[in-house]
Amino acid sequence: MRDKVIFLVAGIIISVLFFIFKVTLYDALYYSNGFSNDLGNIDEYTSVAAITIAMAWGGAAIYYYAINSVKFDRWYHWLATLGVVAVLTPVVDYFVTSSILEGKDYGSAIVSFELHNIVFAALMFIIASFSMRWWSSNCRHTPIPQ
Repeated sequence: MRDKVIFLVAGIIISVLFFIFKVTLYDALYYSNGFSNDLGNIDEYTSVAAITIAMAWGGAAIYYYAINSVKFDRWYHWLATLGVVAVLTPVVDYFVTSSILEGKDYGSAIVSFELHNIVFAALMFIIASFSMRWWSSNCRHTPIPQ
């Protein structure tokens, strides 16, 4: 039981650190002079990071607790869920960011930024998965058996 709690707390701490250092992490992966400055000025990094964290943890929770089926407990099912989260998160972020930056010509910069955001969405999903999988009754052995 103690190990399960340690994994959960570690995942939460990593997610909080991601949220705290969001600007540095996003700028390290993708930086475009005017676009990144505008994102920072309107604090759009906060909503992008919050959506990324929420979608990753939500996707993992759906997989491990809502679906939680013996028929859906293989590594490739987990990988499919990871793929859905990694693709859906940047799409949601794209619509939010483009609506906030409406009127500015950042179409290709937003697309490039969100393509790079796939990496963070996938990493956050992996972290969330290893944080919460231990309490799942049927899928706790996915993606790597204990």
